[in-house]
Amino acid sequence: MIIDFFRNQTFILFSVILLAGCSSGDEKSAPKNMGMPVSVMTIEAKDTPISIEYIAQTQSSHLVNIQARVAGFLEKQVYTEGEMVKRGQILFLMDEKPFQTQVDAAQAALKSREAALENARLNLARVKPLAEQNALSQKDLDDANSAFSTNEASVEEAKAQLATAMLNLSYCTITSPIDGITSAALQQDGTYLNVMDSKLTTVSAITPMWVNFSLSDNQMQMIQEQIKKGQLLIPKNSELVVKVIESTGNVFPYSGKITFTEPYFNAKTGTFLIRASVENPDGLLKANQYVRCRVEGAIRPKSILVPQRAIQQSAKGQFVWVVNKEHLAEMRPIVVGDWHEENWFVLEGLQPGEQVITDGTMKLYPGSPLNIT
Repeated sequence: MIIDFFRNQTFILFSVILLAGCSSGDEKSAPKNMGMPVSVMTIEAKDTPISIEYIAQTQSSHLVNIQARVAGFLEKQVYTEGEMVKRGQILFLMDEKPFQTQVDAAQAALKSREAALENARLNLARVKPLAEQNALSQKDLDDANSAFSTNEASVEEAKAQLATAMLNLSYCTITSPIDGITSAALQQDGTYLNVMDSKLTTVSAITPMWVNFSLSDNQMQMIQEQIKKGQLLIPKNSELVVKVIESTGNVFPYSGKITFTEPYFNAKTGTFLIRASVENPDGLLKANQYVRCRVEGAIRPKSILVPQRAIQQSAKGQFVWVVNKEHLAEMRPIVVGDWHEENWFVLEGLQPGEQVITDGTMKLYPGSPLNIT
């Protein structure tokens, strides 16, 4: 029994040693904790084209009020409301009879005065040689010259009256001064038109179309400051490209350029007006539509872009996690600029070559070890 006891004790001891050996081997073969698994990106500074979108409203580049220029009765509306018209196309006709009568009277007056002028000319032609021979007095010659000059001026006056009468007659035919689209007629056939009630319709050009948008005072100052600091480059002559985005989300096929910037601040709206001109040959854009316009062409030189998901907010502002020289997590305060696609421009806080942690930041703390995956 003593021998059996020692045999059992030896077996137990051997088993314990064997298990201990296995456990020691497992610990040596187990991987060490390499830190929090994270994904990183290496910061690069590069010139980045940018685009900015604004809410805008379209406006006809040439809107004309069609009005009667003489008082009288409206005889007929010739055009179809809402249709495209060409320059010189007839829109309305007024009753011409009173104005034709004035033309006839002016023509008759002109003929009468021309006859009087001819008579005065012949009389002067007779008097002049007789006066030179002292057959007539100087007074007779002066009277003949005066009569001729008076009748000559009377003829010019009659010509002017005839021209006015013919001009008024021409105003009875009301045409479109531009190519454009017409609006509804404001007066009905047979209406008497006068100076106080003479508007008939409007014609608005469809191409080019103006696209108006606004910048706030803060936005304008920020852009000017960034240009001054070299953080924003504008093309020469400020030739920025403007693309119109329709309400459907489609990009309008024709691009435009900024043609006007309001030099004065509008105190009522708190903005500066910016206007772009866009060709609209097919008339797809309508006046007074709300659209979005995308301004392209500016460049941010040597800019740094960081994904939005890598930027976090604290009580002291925005920050990112970076990999420091010891391969540990470091909290870095930053100053961000505009939004660009899915990234933010970082204006201050980061340098090219540094590594920013983009994923796996939820459990990080300053100095935490990292496992870059």
